[in-house]
Amino acid sequence: MSKNTVNIIIDGVEIEAQEGQTILQAADDAGVYIPRLCYLKGLIPGGHCRVCTVKVNGRPASSCTFPVSEGLVIENDTEELTTLRRTVVEMLFAEGNHVCPACEASGNCELQAMAYRLGMLAVTLPFLRKPRELDATHPDVFIDRDRCILCGRCARASEAEGKRVFGFEGRGINKRIAVDGEHGLKETDLKAADRAARACPTGCLRLKRIGWKVPVGQRQYDTTPIGSDIEQKQPVG
Repeated sequence: MSKNTVNIIIDGVEIEAQEGQTILQAADDAGVYIPRLCYLKGLIPGGHCRVCTVKVNGRPASSCTFPVSEGLVIENDTEELTTLRRTVVEMLFAEGNHVCPACEASGNCELQAMAYRLGMLAVTLPFLRKPRELDATHPDVFIDRDRCILCGRCARASEAEGKRVFGFEGRGINKRIAVDGEHGLKETDLKAADRAARACPTGCLRLKRIGWKVPVGQRQYDTTPIGSDIEQKQPVG
């Protein structure tokens, strides 16, 4: 072990991590997939969704924000954590309007793919959704807030690009993604080429005129589960 690395244990396997990494980043490098929704590589972690919750030395923690240190013992792939994550994902479905077959993000949606990976096939919780308005004022991008999971990826991506297009407003069930324009997205400086316009994990924030171009069976998660790209890396051990 060099002075810039530490050893941590994930599900009984010791891996070498770089100082300054989070648990999630170290796990990715080692080919260990930790489920996540609000995390997006290259952006400051938000810790919003809690799908990436692991147990660190016996205590729950958000792996996308928890820094590695020597000797951490981490539980990731357990029935307890799978159940917790499945419940979180089910709550996101219950609080939104996610009719997957009718959504142009179907097959490319991380929320949908995560539900399949975690074994959530139907919503068993009471639906709490309330109608949220759609903003189609921008010439190239639209917002369908019914499908927003409040991950904050668009806001963090916009900030990273030196803009302030997106943010949150309201609290609780009334919380929603807001834009820096009194009369909608058209009054912002968002461009279709911005990462913020492509950072959404669901069908909430989408580019116009590209929906349904990829046939069923050829979409991102039609043939391989979410996280497969990470798990295909060099095995640990």
